[in-house]
Amino acid sequence: MSPLLTGILIFVLTTAVLATGIPIAFGLGAVGLFFMIVFDGWSSVHFLPETIFAGLSDFTLVSLPMFVIMGAAVASSRAGSDLYEALARWLHRVPGSLVISNIGACALFSALTGSSPATCAAIGKMGIPEMRKRGYDADLATGAIAAGGTLGILIPPSVTMILYGIASETSIGRLFIAGVLPGLMLTGLFMAWALFLSWKRGTRLIDADRVYSIKEKFELLPRLLPFIAVIVGVVYALYGGIATPSEAAGVGAMLCLVMVIVIYRVWRPADLWVILRDGLRESGMLLLIIGTSILFGYMMSSLQVTQAVAESIGALQVNKWVVMAAINLMLLVAGCFLPPAAIILMTTPILMPVITAVGFDPIWFGVILTINMELGLITPPVGLNLFVINGITPDVSLPTILKGAFPFMMCMVLAILILCVFPEIATWLPSKVMG
Repeated sequence: MSPLLTGILIFVLTTAVLATGIPIAFGLGAVGLFFMIVFDGWSSVHFLPETIFAGLSDFTLVSLPMFVIMGAAVASSRAGSDLYEALARWLHRVPGSLVISNIGACALFSALTGSSPATCAAIGKMGIPEMRKRGYDADLATGAIAAGGTLGILIPPSVTMILYGIASETSIGRLFIAGVLPGLMLTGLFMAWALFLSWKRGTRLIDADRVYSIKEKFELLPRLLPFIAVIVGVVYALYGGIATPSEAAGVGAMLCLVMVIVIYRVWRPADLWVILRDGLRESGMLLLIIGTSILFGYMMSSLQVTQAVAESIGALQVNKWVVMAAINLMLLVAGCFLPPAAIILMTTPILMPVITAVGFDPIWFGVILTINMELGLITPPVGLNLFVINGITPDVSLPTILKGAFPFMMCMVLAILILCVFPEIATWLPSKVMG
């Protein structure tokens, strides 16, 4: 059997296995082990523990549980509702102010947590009822939160970019800083659409005449500034040459825990145990996925699948943008059925030789890949954010939420096109900061 045919068979079987709902780690590991035994015999089993251990011994992985705990600490507090309320007071007179406030709160909160579902839940629980109570349509209110929650995997620190950096062997520091300007651009596109739609529909707030005093506008800022300072501090430590990603993540996790205890009085042992338990559970899951994905990548390489795919695409003699369009289409389809972690760890070993062969920057492609993963979070049938929002607002149907989220999906597609035309949006800042 040719390597290309083997690769197609692996892709079909892996998709079918993961579609059954089996945990990603067990699915990738089982498929990898199955093909190793079929093609190389039982002797290949001896490489199993060595391959997984070698992949998990990377010191960079220490940053993963630290960033997860950092996000779990912030998600356990009222930081999300405080962010929303503070922005709502400052932007109250702007058309579509509440939607814009929620999108801004999603961007800031997701930068703190790095988790899209946590952002949707934290901001949506307070933001969606407030928007609907004050006159906004249900589709716009729910769609904005569903889309705003996806910003968590683009704006650093991002667990998704850590996974891509490990799988592609690219600099996590560069990936983080490459996501800053595209993240701000995408946030701006979301806000622009919310403002336009609110203006077009003539949405008028029930309390439009309400005026917040300067004191009311500033009273929540003391709670928010320490968390924003943590983000700035972590980024400065990373790019100021003070600390490695792992060290910066450790300091960020410690500061978030301290601030949650001091500001929000989350000091009881039971509360702290929930933060550490959730952090440990998610970290263990991610590390197990990484270990088995490395085994999966080893299997693909040993069967010459990745090399054959790269050689075949190189032999096509087509424009590199045709290749990029095909990759984006494949990622979009995969995102409809699989979670981001599975897609990144399953496809990156195959795509990286192709990306480098046609001359694309791996850091730039990491941003494109991440926006595609954002799309997957709000596309049916497995759009995680759609179900989170539906759980928060059970009286709003899933088609209504999808209708509200669709224009924001188009904003993401527009962002990908802009990045293809102006790749410097993603590459300029890393080059400027890191050389």
